[in-house]
Amino acid sequence: MSAGLDPSQIRFITRGVTAEEVAAVTAVLTAAAAEQAAAARDARPATGPDAWGRSQRSLRTPLSPGPGAWRSFSA
Repeated sequence: MSAGLDPSQIRFITRGVTAEEVAAVTAVLTAAAAEQAAAARDARPATGPDAWGRSQRSLRTPLSPGPGAWRSFSA
């Protein structure tokens, strides 16, 4: 049973609920709570930018031709 779900706290508003119906609803809610807890536990936090964020980076600065523009490439 999940630690977050206490079956004694489930209240049925509908009258005439059978024991089998109570057991079925309790089983489904317990399984759903356990699945949700497992998914939250297994979820990994995102590290770094996603593909959308990477595609939004700015482009390089424009090249400026002219005298001395390529100075860093000369020996």
